[in-house]
Amino acid sequence: MNNRPTILEIASTSYETEIELISFAMNSLQLLCDVRNGFLISEPMHRFGWAFFKILIKDELLSAMQLKVDDKIQKSKGKKYEEKFASFMANLFEQNNAKVKVKLIEG
Repeated sequence: MNNRPTILEIASTSYETEIELISFAMNSLQLLCDVRNGFLISEPMHRFGWAFFKILIKDELLSAMQLKVDDKIQKSKGKKYEEKFASFMANLFEQNNAKVKVKLIEG
């Protein structure tokens, strides 16, 4: 990926439940990568029954992910690395029982 910040946009229909599952998944990823404070989650914006929020993945966590889980990212769906990364993150959240839509908006 490039030098811009890596930002995921998350869409959820049950924010209160999903935010806990996503926070847990992100904290587990940090633990795996041996990183602290590697991400930020924005406040949600609610529209039409959906909650939209963003996750900023800091460079330190992104670099550690490329060392620790790049093989899994490479095996994820998508042609471009950015698509594979978004797919990997969506799968990570899904494995933690979060039912959300994930879109890479910068990265």
